Amino acid sequence: DRPLKLRRAANGFYYVNGTPTDCVHLAVTGMLEQQPDMVVSGINAGANMGDDTIYSGTVAAATEGFLLGIPSLAVSLVGRELKYYETAARITTELVQRFAAQEFRQPWLLNVNVPDVPYEQLQGREVTHLGKRHKAEPVIKALTPSGETVYWVGPAGKAQDAGAGTDFHALLGQRVSVTPLQIDLTQFNQLDAVQHWLGQL
Repeated sequence: DRPLKLRRAANGFYYVNGTPTDCVHLAVTGMLEQQPDMVVSGINAGANMGDDTIYSGTVAAATEGFLLGIPSLAVSLVGRELKYYETAARITTELVQRFAAQEFRQPWLLNVNVPDVPYEQLQGREVTHLGKRHKAEPVIKALTPSGETVYWVGPAGKAQDAGAGTDFHALLGQRVSVTPLQIDLTQFNQLDAVQHWLGQL
């Protein structure tokens, strides 16, 4: 319910007073004279694996590009101290160059997680599917110096499904995970059950 404002930083980059999705939407539909060849979102500081993708602003921005008909990447650096952004940048460059050399026939949405290690220590790249986390840890209650109660969001849950083929498993082996995503979240195997339940009302 508020207008978006476009600003230009001293380094020449543009920024918007909105969400990552707003940035992509404004650029593609209102700013650029022609549609870009690709949307790259990130590098996000921290993992976007498994259930994270549902909440992620980084993935949401790439999803907006995909919905606008543009091949899109969401890139995240996974680790504790996050020292090796150059590793994620180099992987991103490789993927963009691969796309430029051999385009897909249809737009795609790829979620990329890169281990926070020197590039030379990467153990490869792996096409993966999403794993699953345990539920998040509880919020942490605290008091400010003025006596006001505040709540810190608890840490993300640990991996529940980190089996072979998942993004979690790839990262545990210091491999880059590349996961193709889709938009439709419909739980098709529950359609009949919900229809039966709804018929009881």
